[in-house]
Amino acid sequence: MKAIVHLDGICGRVRFSRSFILLMSLLCRLAMGQTGAGDPASVSTEARSADKSSSQEVRASGPQTSPNKKKRGEFIIAPIPISSPAVGSGVIPVVGYIFPLTKNDEASPPSVIGAAGLITNNGSRAFAVAGQFFIKQDTYRASTAFFEGNLNYNLYGLGIAAGNAEVKLPLKQDGAVFMGEFQRRVVGRFFIGPRVITGHSFITVRQEGSTSTPVPPDVGLRTQLTAVGVTANRDTRPNRFYPLSGTLFNFTSDFFAFAFGSKYSFQSYRVEFNKYGSLSPKQVLAYNAFFCATGGKPPFYANCIYGTRNELRGYEAGRYIDRYMIATQLEYRLVLPKRFGVVAFGGIGGVAPGGRMFFRSSALLPAGGAGLRFLLSKSYHVNLRADLGVGKNEHTFSMGISEAF
Repeated sequence: MKAIVHLDGICGRVRFSRSFILLMSLLCRLAMGQTGAGDPASVSTEARSADKSSSQEVRASGPQTSPNKKKRGEFIIAPIPISSPAVGSGVIPVVGYIFPLTKNDEASPPSVIGAAGLITNNGSRAFAVAGQFFIKQDTYRASTAFFEGNLNYNLYGLGIAAGNAEVKLPLKQDGAVFMGEFQRRVVGRFFIGPRVITGHSFITVRQEGSTSTPVPPDVGLRTQLTAVGVTANRDTRPNRFYPLSGTLFNFTSDFFAFAFGSKYSFQSYRVEFNKYGSLSPKQVLAYNAFFCATGGKPPFYANCIYGTRNELRGYEAGRYIDRYMIATQLEYRLVLPKRFGVVAFGGIGGVAPGGRMFFRSSALLPAGGAGLRFLLSKSYHVNLRADLGVGKNEHTFSMGISEAF
């Protein structure tokens, strides 16, 4: 069994490497409140106070703090262990702060700021900070994230066949990236706005072992990537950290171009849909569907990467990479006494160089599994999760903050 940490999603969908995604998506999951990871779309747009919505959700999980004694905000601290065939063994310390930006603003969800690090025994070192802010009665939303570090990981190659072959190319990637978004409510619970991504990286082959995996043209080059894009979402969840009901629709598009100073010219698109329903006060059924597409001539790490957003658990994040990706899954969640909970999940997806290839059975990647939850924050129902996933050809154990989707 392979033990890894799947850290949900990508803040701004930046893809400098698989390992980079793992660290950034953990921080983004906390800062963006579970989504799409890290999309600013992962927020409740319900026109009521965050305190009211969170207190209604918490009734299913345990006692609440008296309104008269409720603090302005709440810290989330979690040193998460990591043991991954990609980046080695170590720890990801995470700290976050959830708080209302303005005391008198009862319409906006709580804002979040956070920081995370990465230290492993294979030499990987990284640091990330992120934040999401809800402004003026949830009329505006601003999100930002920054990452810098060096990461040692393995590249399997592009396509299903490369992932199945288990032939690895050991790489080292140094780099930094900044992402910023600004959204405005246009009608009802629909938000739209611009986004920008800029960063640089340098990739080299690590001198350890031997492999027949072809060396990608990106290796040995100092690469600058810059994009402008559009993000849109509609969110009806009453609590974005642990929704009992509602839906989330998320769309992002990024356009990397030579005119912006980018070394590569390509386009990236992501679409996500989540739906939640309560079977009882302590039982939730959650559904997730995800689609990814890449056009133009991207570097290998800018393609769709399977498993980085927990689509699906049971696969080493980034083992399967290609131009297109689809995934769909269902998860059952049960709240238990003493801050604990359990989940069971299953789904199917795949990667392919073209849309027609998804209809081939060899392109499908099914997965299933179960997990344990521990409640870190009663006020906002933020969980620490541990999941055991079973994929087509491997097992994974993953840990993270907040739900997988």
